[in-house]
Amino acid sequence: MTIIQLEYLLAVANCGSFSLAAEHCFVTQPSLSMQIKALEDELGVVLLDRTKKPIVPTTVGEVVLENAREALRSYNYIRESVAEMRGETAGKMRLGVIPTIAPYLLHKFIPTFIKEYPKVELEIHEMVTADIIEALKTDRIDAALVASGTCGEGITEHDLFSDHFYAYISPSHPLYERSNIRIEDIDFKDLILLSRGNCMRDQIFELCQAAHDIPSHFYFESGSLDTLMRMVDCTTCMTIIPEMALEFIPEERRSRVKTIAKGATSRRVALAVSRTYVKLSIVEALCETITNCVSGHNE
Repeated sequence: MTIIQLEYLLAVANCGSFSLAAEHCFVTQPSLSMQIKALEDELGVVLLDRTKKPIVPTTVGEVVLENAREALRSYNYIRESVAEMRGETAGKMRLGVIPTIAPYLLHKFIPTFIKEYPKVELEIHEMVTADIIEALKTDRIDAALVASGTCGEGITEHDLFSDHFYAYISPSHPLYERSNIRIEDIDFKDLILLSRGNCMRDQIFELCQAAHDIPSHFYFESGSLDTLMRMVDCTTCMTIIPEMALEFIPEERRSRVKTIAKGATSRRVALAVSRTYVKLSIVEALCETITNCVSGHNE
């Protein structure tokens, strides 16, 4: 049994196919298949159900995978702990980021982070919250930038900063002439929101104390805040956007942004990690870099 075999097994379980796993591991599919078959022969069991699409672990495969994840964490920790004792921040960081944060935050801290920590290999994936939680628990990512309070048990959140909510309103909407919008004055049928799976959608329903099945004037789903704002521009509707998106709104459309007159109209942005996570020096470096860069941009 080798580390390579365990890594290949985990890759197939995560990707659901041998071809995608081989691409992910930068090896040929025959080489990857051969290594997994050798592992199965050594253990005397079938680890993957190849008749299913996508491929899934067998019952015994699930047990082996759980132990494989722990073994790979320990293996990677050897190098990282030695680097930490040398005073280095080094290693690979697989970072998930939700779509309502990625376009507005990554560019602010990544240039500084890679300059200050050249020995850290940063791999970034844009994912919705539900996928991030699953990826953290199955060790497919190491950490994630999320809205605080959305990850649940088994995941630790490092609080970073607050991000206020604003209304973005069509000039044809009855509330457009107001500079400050009360929640109770919003007709929820006029709201265009993010598609299901985006945690900001749920936060807005909670903010408005509205039911999730309130009908709108027309049905539209998007995972992009920019798309929602464009839809508002050409309709009589409105949407809710986070503060970090404001700087990307052209000057000629700034009048469509309105403050919301209610307490706690914001979300907290956090760096989430699994509680068994070991790359503490990289986590601390990320937290410090992000908070410094955000405060610098806001000054």
